[in-house]
Amino acid sequence: VQLQAFGGGLVQAGGYLRLSCTAPERIFSSYDMGWFRQAPGSEREFVSAISWNGAVTTYSDSAKGRFAISRDSVESTVYLHMSNLKPEDTAVYYCGATRSSGYKARQSEYVYWGQGTEVTVSS
Repeated sequence: VQLQAFGGGLVQAGGYLRLSCTAPERIFSSYDMGWFRQAPGSEREFVSAISWNGAVTTYSDSAKGRFAISRDSVESTVYLHMSNLKPEDTAVYYCGATRSSGYKARQSEYVYWGQGTEVTVSS
């Protein structure tokens, strides 16, 4: 199963980007979806997650107030709306899918991953 992440790019600090991640419908309809990111020289870290029905969202401290996660069941797509971007948001962003009831910020809970999309925020 392959998730497809896209929407990254180069943006100035304070700008906005929307990342998208598509999944096969049979996965998207019953899996929670999450976004992680990995900056150069750093470990992959949790950014945000959304439950399979969109009822529950979770954010890292760095994402709260600036990022918003949403999902579109018609398009089988999860979005990460990133506002007021900062240079420290520069990273490769990955989407993942999980059906685990465990801690959504833990990478090991995710069974499917996308290929990553690169975000660069210039100062």
